[in-house]
Amino acid sequence: MQARGIFVDPARIRSPKDKARVENQVPYVRESWFDGETFADLEDARRRAESWCRDDAGGRVHGTTRQVPREVFESSEKAAMLPAPSEPFDVPLWVEAAKVHPDHHIQVARALYSVPTLYLHKSVRARADKTTVKIYFGTELIKMHPRKPAGGRSTDTSDYPAGKATYALRSVDALIAKARERGAHVGTFAERLLGGPLPWTRMRQAYALLRLCDKYGEGRVEAVCQSALAFDVVDVVRVTRMLKTASKPATKNADHKIVQLTLPRFARPEEHFETRSGSTKKEGDR
Repeated sequence: MQARGIFVDPARIRSPKDKARVENQVPYVRESWFDGETFADLEDARRRAESWCRDDAGGRVHGTTRQVPREVFESSEKAAMLPAPSEPFDVPLWVEAAKVHPDHHIQVARALYSVPTLYLHKSVRARADKTTVKIYFGTELIKMHPRKPAGGRSTDTSDYPAGKATYALRSVDALIAKARERGAHVGTFAERLLGGPLPWTRMRQAYALLRLCDKYGEGRVEAVCQSALAFDVVDVVRVTRMLKTASKPATKNADHKIVQLTLPRFARPEEHFETRSGSTKKEGDR
């Protein structure tokens, strides 16, 4: 009905007295049309319903307006209606309680959409149809975006505070390239970290990895990333814990190159694992 421009004003649930005259039409339809009737099939019921609405209910003099409903519809109401939709109704997708994350984005149907700073860390509602995503805070429309496919991203830089908009424009490839500048294994770790279907959701972890290089030194982070990759551990939190618990290098390299960490307390030298050939027995020995 809304597609034809008709305003829908429903009564409250289980409150028929809110609009008694409207609700009174239910027994009128029941008693005047289908009460006691039998139908051959669904199509027969539809044909007889259309005929009853047009000729019986629509052709009588209305008890309140004292006018014929069919004549009023043809003379004034029909011209005010919008054309009937030519395509099937686009059923929207509603997302309730979508949290606005620190990167100013919410997730709707596996795609990301930015929200103004005012609503950071709050819960919003989102309505997504085939072309548009509308974001509401309560009943207030606060943002609109074009619909993106799964894995896509729609970011409005004006949603960020002054001086922070540049973070929204940084690409994943540029972040990986910056990690490679810190070390080969640091770059590989960042590439694995951001290699999923939604890399933007893990960009904050990649920035944290770069900050570890500034705090602990590129050599130590490179060594820990190498160990983590060997055990298929792609987790910045684990890397941070490893850096905090690892022993510091015994000496510092003036060229800031990778320095081997101190061996663990109970580590054995390589010679311990060498395979020694057994002594050959003399012929005749038993």
